[in-house]
Amino acid sequence: MARISEMARHGTNVTAPQLSHLQRIVQWWEILADISFADLLLFAPVRGDRFVVVGQIRPATAQTLYHDDEVGRVVNDTERPLVADAFRSGEIVDGEISLSTGGGTQAQIQAIPVRFNGAIIGVISRDMRPDLERLRQFGQLERSYLGLFSRFGRMIERGEFPFPASEVDPEDLPRVGDGALVVDAEARILFASPNAMSTLHRVGMAGAIVGRRMSDLGLAQGMVRDALVQLRPMADEIDRDGLAIQIAAVPIVGATEERGALVLLRDVTELRRRDRLLMSKDATIREIHHRVKNNLQTISSLLRLQGRRLQSEEAKLAINESVRRIRAISLVHETLAQESGEDISLREIVDQLTRFVESSLVDANRRIEFEVSGDVGTAPAEVVTPLAVVINELLQNVVDHAYPPGHPVHDGTVGNVIIELHGSIRVGLQISLVDDGVGLPIDFDADRADGLGTSIVRTLVISELGGQLEMQNRVGGGAAVSITIPPISPE
Repeated sequence: MARISEMARHGTNVTAPQLSHLQRIVQWWEILADISFADLLLFAPVRGDRFVVVGQIRPATAQTLYHDDEVGRVVNDTERPLVADAFRSGEIVDGEISLSTGGGTQAQIQAIPVRFNGAIIGVISRDMRPDLERLRQFGQLERSYLGLFSRFGRMIERGEFPFPASEVDPEDLPRVGDGALVVDAEARILFASPNAMSTLHRVGMAGAIVGRRMSDLGLAQGMVRDALVQLRPMADEIDRDGLAIQIAAVPIVGATEERGALVLLRDVTELRRRDRLLMSKDATIREIHHRVKNNLQTISSLLRLQGRRLQSEEAKLAINESVRRIRAISLVHETLAQESGEDISLREIVDQLTRFVESSLVDANRRIEFEVSGDVGTAPAEVVTPLAVVINELLQNVVDHAYPPGHPVHDGTVGNVIIELHGSIRVGLQISLVDDGVGLPIDFDADRADGLGTSIVRTLVISELGGQLEMQNRVGGGAAVSITIPPISPE
């Protein structure tokens, strides 16, 4: 569907409500293309008595006439006389033309004016092969579908289709090829496609289908009736003897004898079985993450118990640092245990880590404020887990070393630590941590530093994630750490 800005570039005078109506046509015309065995083009008027193609769809039930995309093409009334006639007269026009874009291919055309609130705002052109009847060996199905398209065409001409209000998403509906019924105003079946009859027979409905009411078959009689009364599409799903059948009803309006509905059927039993398997698998994975998180917490508890028995302050410090690192990994598994899928928000993990630092690491005598900005979306757990450990190490390093005794933060000045997130897993991640503390030692070299925390950060960023790490002092005081992770393509 062309954007309204593109239509304006060609000089269209389509208003926002009219554009919404055209968009609804495009949302629903997959059904129309299938029952017409033809390409459908949607034309909107532009200045100079010309028309621009703002929509195109190829049929799934026949060969297309167009190998190239026609959207954006501007034509005049000489190239598309039937479109111009339908737009000016407000009536459906039939004829045959030679397509200039198809190497002179002949096409049987039906131009249907699109009416909205009494005004003609566009034209749908149904472009069909003239020899289609011979090629397909037309039978009852083809004649029924074309008759159905003719009824929808008259509804479009009168401004009755597509319906203005609907809770049904056309993309979620069965296709015509899945199975189609045509019912009258009393929900009596007038036509059933072979695929529809096969679906009905699978759910135990033996004997003739045509001539019976939907209620006789126990098939969503109330839904079809409501769709006819309320004049809006409706969808439902029934479960019959372990089989799941998706049903949608699209009203057909017009003269009393023409009222009815197109009912689409699809057997979604296998899809629902797979959905249940996926749900079961997802629940199992989340349970695994939950158990891993619990095990990590148990390890942390054991380490803390061991730490209380130690006499060496250096050993106690090492135990506490290990507990904090385990906590960072545990956060990832805790989040994964609550989410579906294996991707996780890095921003969410960073927010939790900063809150943890604020509550457990920051000395009450030092005022340090942490700020997180930006977002990088979700990333796989194998990326987020090492990054969580890295950010945890950097935050711990800031708290331990950036504001030593004698720094103004001990006298009431507020220290500021800013973490910025940019990019995404698809284009690459950029993470920076900036503080206004005392900065790094003059002779500090991140590539040669042998401290455990720096070694962990360097190993995870460079060796495990294939990224780059920079640590340097800032002009005016403080330190800045920059981490760059290259793009990671989905498997």
